[in-house]
Amino acid sequence: MTQDKRPTIDVVICSTRPGRIGDRVATWFHKIAAEDGTVEARLVDIRDFGLPLFDEPRHPKLGEYQHEHTKRWARSVAAADGFAFVAPEYNHGPTPALVNALTYLGPEWALKPAGFVSYGGRSGGLRAAQLTKPILSALKMYPTKNGVVVPMVKTFLDGDRFVGTDELEKEARGLLKELAILATGLAPLRSQRV
Repeated sequence: MTQDKRPTIDVVICSTRPGRIGDRVATWFHKIAAEDGTVEARLVDIRDFGLPLFDEPRHPKLGEYQHEHTKRWARSVAAADGFAFVAPEYNHGPTPALVNALTYLGPEWALKPAGFVSYGGRSGGLRAAQLTKPILSALKMYPTKNGVVVPMVKTFLDGDRFVGTDELEKEARGLLKELAILATGLAPLRSQRV
């Protein structure tokens, strides 16, 4: 990333199950990101990579991947300057798909910011987001303070479309701004490959 270029932020759909809502929430957030113009947003679906339960023979920190699904995932993650994980809460924790996708890689995650657009029932997915942050830190990522929290997510659905409130849009713009600042600030460190 150069100083005159907007950072690329991947909006990552973290639920892979049939009947999920995350794709609709992610489409809403991605649209706000595109309109806002603070970042170059890409919509990325973990499901599209077909990652089996972690199956690489070498430790991810080495970046020596054997399987084509891992190499595709690594190329996608490496091309981003930061991430907005659109993530539900399963049993008070993160989705297995997200934990698995994070586990697959090492250097591609390092020195990049990550925030959450969390959704669920009463807690709005906050418990899952909080439990994922130590994993991000272990991968040398920088979790944001700002985020988007969507409690009772089904009440925001209008047919097949997620309809956010003005307050949720304000949270989204705050997250985008923080991701842009952190991604830009961390870019020189990434170039040194710490």
